[in-house]
Amino acid sequence: METRQNVHFEAKPPATEAEDAETVVRVVTRMADLDPDAWDALAGDSPFLQHAFLHALEATDCVGAHIGWEPVHLALFRSGRLDAAMPLYVKHHSWGEFVFDWAWADAYRRHGLAYYPKLVCCVPFSPVPGPRLLAKNDADRATLIQSALKLTRDLNCSSFHILFPTEPDHAALEATPLLHRSGFQFHWNNAGYGSFDDFLAAMTHDKRKKIRQERKKLHKLGVTFRWVEGAESTDADWDHFYRCYADTYARHRSEPHLNRAFFAALRETMPDSLVLIVAEKDRGPIACSFCIKDVQRLYGRHWGTLEYVPGLHFETCYQQGIEYAIVHGLKVFEGGAQGEHKLARGLVPTATHSWHWLENTEFREAVDRFLERETDAISHYMDELDGPFRREPPG
Repeated sequence: METRQNVHFEAKPPATEAEDAETVVRVVTRMADLDPDAWDALAGDSPFLQHAFLHALEATDCVGAHIGWEPVHLALFRSGRLDAAMPLYVKHHSWGEFVFDWAWADAYRRHGLAYYPKLVCCVPFSPVPGPRLLAKNDADRATLIQSALKLTRDLNCSSFHILFPTEPDHAALEATPLLHRSGFQFHWNNAGYGSFDDFLAAMTHDKRKKIRQERKKLHKLGVTFRWVEGAESTDADWDHFYRCYADTYARHRSEPHLNRAFFAALRETMPDSLVLIVAEKDRGPIACSFCIKDVQRLYGRHWGTLEYVPGLHFETCYQQGIEYAIVHGLKVFEGGAQGEHKLARGLVPTATHSWHWLENTEFREAVDRFLERETDAISHYMDELDGPFRREPPG
């Protein structure tokens, strides 16, 4: 293998008598080298899989070999046409993935083995379920998986991981030796609510009362909110958001994964997918949350505040997002990874998935046993959570 740009995997086309087109799988290290329209036709409606989103990460240096996120996307061409693809990265750490394998890496280290580099199919810094095997049929999905496994060996990676895939990826993955891992997030589902009050009426008394009290306190303090659509946003709106976003990281003594240029690129290339929720007080902005949307879902991504106000976090990050979803007829609000505290805000546990292949046989078997126990524990945990809604629909 001379350079990753020159890696070619010859792959057999689907087994049909009429198909005689040449099929080749290539490693592509820059989204800029792939046709945006052809990629987006495979990616579907998910804004996180759009060419513009993934290209913006690369063009603004939010991902790259220098920070341990080296793009090695797989692209399946048939007669020169892009027919399937996989967003893929060589990783030299496990930051920004949200499917935690630090214990696996530590076990490798303690046995004198290298866990990094590893190969990861995901959307960087975005724990959002969505398609990962961008193909029109299971045969091409299987080809992508086999090509990724070959690349794992060719690049001397310890392992291959697919994070947060959804149907129909699972059918193709279940036919492989990859190990399945269960997880969960908290999502809000729209039960046909006509207003935020209708949503509150469906909650238990204690949780409904707490949200109403928090909103009333914010109102008395003079806190107001405005929803800013990406196409109507200004430089000042984004400067405020980024200041809040960066401050959140600074409070935890770390650096933001995403830079100001990245958000500027999104505003330019996919403004209709962006929403800012701006909190204001005394005629000035004090907090902000950043969301991405498609035709059915609102995705809560990042937030920050320049002033501590009790209840501001929950209102800016969750309740305003839920109200926006109700007003705009969206079916789901995804509040991001982790956080049992979201349950009290009307978000309920929702299963997520990942798939894993470890080259080392002994570690693969050990991880398989671990995942069996972990899956049972997660299932019991989700069953035991006390839901935020009344058992009977409101009258």
